[in-house]
Amino acid sequence: MMLEQILCIDDDPITLMLCKKVISKSSFSKEVITAQNGEEALHHFNNLKYHNSKNTVNKKPELIFLDLNMPVMGGWEFLDHFTSPDYAEFNNANVIVLSSTIDPEDLAKAKKYPIIIDFLSKPITQPMLEYLKKKIEP
Repeated sequence: MMLEQILCIDDDPITLMLCKKVISKSSFSKEVITAQNGEEALHHFNNLKYHNSKNTVNKKPELIFLDLNMPVMGGWEFLDHFTSPDYAEFNNANVIVLSSTIDPEDLAKAKKYPIIIDFLSKPITQPMLEYLKKKIEP
């Protein structure tokens, strides 16, 4: 099983580069798109929603790797927008929170969002993708 598209949201260019590298090596997804904060990610979804002509393939990320601490708009704020009715058509995407520190408070908070299927610590690794593959396979 290979995903069509994954979105990585992180303000660290090195994390984004690693994300692309590890994912392309593992044939986990055909395409990796990136955003540097929640606001940029929401712009992407707005573009999909409002500017896609009917004949273009409407590609939606099936999986989102989300960092929590970012300038402009952090992960939690992004989730609050993304899980609102405005973005309902994209809510079948699974979210994996990728954090450099795993804070028990964040873990507890993550449980409130059914869209979050896992909470993992950075960086993305090959074994992590293997584990996720098993987890999201239908």
